[in-house]
Amino acid sequence: MSQLKRQGELFDDFDHIYQSTSQAPQEVTLNKRSLENWQDAIHTHQARIFKGQLKNQMQGCLFSSGQQSAHNNLDPLKLTPLPLNFWRWPKNNHVGPAIYLVMDRLKSIDSNLILYIGETIAAEKRWKGEHDCKQYLDTYSQVFHKAGLETQLSIRFWTDVPKQTKARRQIEQELIQCWLPPFNKESRGRWATPFTNETNP
Repeated sequence: MSQLKRQGELFDDFDHIYQSTSQAPQEVTLNKRSLENWQDAIHTHQARIFKGQLKNQMQGCLFSSGQQSAHNNLDPLKLTPLPLNFWRWPKNNHVGPAIYLVMDRLKSIDSNLILYIGETIAAEKRWKGEHDCKQYLDTYSQVFHKAGLETQLSIRFWTDVPKQTKARRQIEQELIQCWLPPFNKESRGRWATPFTNETNP
């Protein structure tokens, strides 16, 4: 059975492992095995990129450009991990244009997952206030906690990026196509990401 097919089947049986209500559409219940399988599928893809083993494959999915591909300039593990509530600190460590990555540390296998990639003109302000990804992460944390699984979420900022929004967004899209983070709208369908489902009124 192909890897892609197995990924698509992780959440086929939603009647048994996914529950939501109109009063609380973000309330999701998944069993431990389904959650671990979901993480494992994403980790299988991303681990090769962390190890630098995906260069040939990347040529088919990255935007054509005369510049060096963004993934060659970025090592997420060398970026400083910050708590998700970093914006409450009296002093901001990162100011100005940035690409940011929301990650989870998988203690069981001593590895990482990139859950979301975004870009901003003001790193000190982007994560403050409303953000869809913050809701997804809240649901993600609650679901994993209920299943007896730990999460170790962090956000990391890459500030070596263009000031021009168009150029920065191109790099953001290039990175999304590379890493396929499950909370980005461009790739969440590939992983059958349950934490981003919304109940229609």
